[in-house]
Amino acid sequence: MTLTFGDLVEDADWVPMDLDQQQHPNYFWKDGGLLRDAPVDFRATFDGAMWVTTKPIDMPRFNRNPLRVRPNFTVPRHHHNVDEMLFVFAGEYDIEHYEAGEPQTVRVGPGDFFLSRAGTPYTMTAGPEGVTYIETWPKPVTHLETYWHDVGWVRR
Repeated sequence: MTLTFGDLVEDADWVPMDLDQQQHPNYFWKDGGLLRDAPVDFRATFDGAMWVTTKPIDMPRFNRNPLRVRPNFTVPRHHHNVDEMLFVFAGEYDIEHYEAGEPQTVRVGPGDFFLSRAGTPYTMTAGPEGVTYIETWPKPVTHLETYWHDVGWVRR
């Protein structure tokens, strides 16, 4: 087994996120329709706001997605069909989540984590320095569904 080490906090190996995500087959609009049919514009909403790493991670049983977010960007409200855990490496997120319909906000900084329960909507706003983190799930990404809500989007 080959081990690869990388430092996600370093600036190397980050590339802009693919902005054609509106076509993703597991992205749905809040009512269950496909995100591509929603009255919002993924490309305009996320333009220049997020980066993914090119560092190789060949660990099929570790469902992870390292991300970097520009300062003060708000990821639109959404929820998933499975629990999701975020681990923050640098910067911070203010996460507003809606348990039992009541909004609650928590700040997640370096070394902290946030657990979002399946079906619980949340919005994430990066701090003034941005944020670098990993999101992970208990099931393979192919089983992950994201339901986007009508909050925080650029409309078509």
